[in-house]
Amino acid sequence: MKYRKFGKLDWQVSVLGFGVMRLPLIDNNPSQVNEIESIKMIRYAIDNGVNYIDTGYYYHGGKSEVIVGKALKDGYREKVKVATKMPVFAVKTAADFDRFFEDQLKRLDVSRLDYYMLHGLNAGSWQRMRDMGIINWAENKMAHGYFSNFAFSFHDEYPAFKEIVDSYDNWAFTQVLYNYMDIDRQATVRGVKYAAEKGLGVVVMEPLRGGVLSKKPPEKVAKVWEQAPRQMSFSEWGLQWVWNHPEISVVLSGMSSMHQVQENISAAERSGAGTLNPADIALINSVRKAYRDLFPVACSGCRYCMPCPNDVSIPQIFEIYNEGIVYDIITRARLRYKDTLMDGHRVDQCIDCNKCVEVCPQKISIPEQLKKAHEVLSAVK
Repeated sequence: MKYRKFGKLDWQVSVLGFGVMRLPLIDNNPSQVNEIESIKMIRYAIDNGVNYIDTGYYYHGGKSEVIVGKALKDGYREKVKVATKMPVFAVKTAADFDRFFEDQLKRLDVSRLDYYMLHGLNAGSWQRMRDMGIINWAENKMAHGYFSNFAFSFHDEYPAFKEIVDSYDNWAFTQVLYNYMDIDRQATVRGVKYAAEKGLGVVVMEPLRGGVLSKKPPEKVAKVWEQAPRQMSFSEWGLQWVWNHPEISVVLSGMSSMHQVQENISAAERSGAGTLNPADIALINSVRKAYRDLFPVACSGCRYCMPCPNDVSIPQIFEIYNEGIVYDIITRARLRYKDTLMDGHRVDQCIDCNKCVEVCPQKISIPEQLKKAHEVLSAVK
C-alpha cells in the first residue's frame, strides 16, 4: 500500500480508503447486508494497508456504522482512522448535534472518533448549521476528546465550496466528488486545488461515479478505449486518473465484493502522482469527450439559465437525464429525479416563457428538451 500526507495533519493516509456504503447484500436486498462477508472485506483491506475507513449515519439504513464497529474488534481499531458524518439534512435543532453523535458512538461501539464530518454540505445547509452553533459544538467536543478533527463532505457548486472552506480555519479535510467525467462539477478541479493550497486533506468520493465508469461503455466510448497505450481495467483507469493528482490525499471506494477489494488494493500499489503520461491523459480526455458527445442534451452546466422564473432546476434535470441515458442507469435517474428534486422544481413547473432559451450559449431549445427529459424520468416501469 502507498501512503500520502493528509493535508496539514501529521499522519500518512493510505491512498485507498474503504467507503462503507456499498457492502455486499443478501439476495440483492438493500436492507439485508451480508455482515460476515463485509467484515472479512474490511479486515482484509486493513491487513493489506488500508488505514482509513469512511462511514455515515444513514449508510445501509444505519447498519454501516454497526458493521464497522464489529469489524474493528480484535485489535483492528488501533490500525485505522475512522470517519463518520453528522446527517445535517436531518438536524432540526442544536439539540440534535449530541443526539446523532451519541447514537453514532454507540453504533460504532467506541468512546471517541478520529474524524467527524458534516455530511453533504451545500450553501444553505452550511448557513443553517453555522447559525445553530455547529463550530462551537465541534470545538467543545474536540476539547473534551470525543473526536480529533472536524471536516465536511460537499455537494454544491464551487462558490459555496470556497465559502465553506474560508469560513473556518481548522477544517482538517474535505470530501468531494471527483472523477475524470466531473472535472467541472461541484467542487471542480479548481476546488480541489484550492482546498489543498489551504492545507486541507482532500478525500475523493465517487471516483468511478458510483461504479458506472467501471462498466462496459457505449460503443462509441469503447472504440476510444481500444486506442489505450497500455492495458488497464476501466476501474483502474478511473482510479489512476484521480491518484495522478498530487492534491488528492485518499480515494474512497465503496467496494461490494472481495474481488473489488483485492483489485483496488493492487491498483493502489501501482498508483502515484504524475504516473500517467501525456498519452494516458490524452486518452482520458478523449473518453470524456466521447461520453459527452452522447449526451442527449448538450448542456454544459454554465447556469446562465438560472434562476428560472418558475424555479425549475434546469441544469440538474438535464444532468440527471444525460447520465441516465448515457450510463444506462435510467432506474437510478428516475429515483434521483423523484427523490432529490423537490416539488416545485421539476419540469411540470415550466411555463414556456423561453427566457432560458434567450440566454443559453448552447442555443438549446430548453422547454422542448425539458419535456423530453420529464417524459423519460417520470415514466413508471
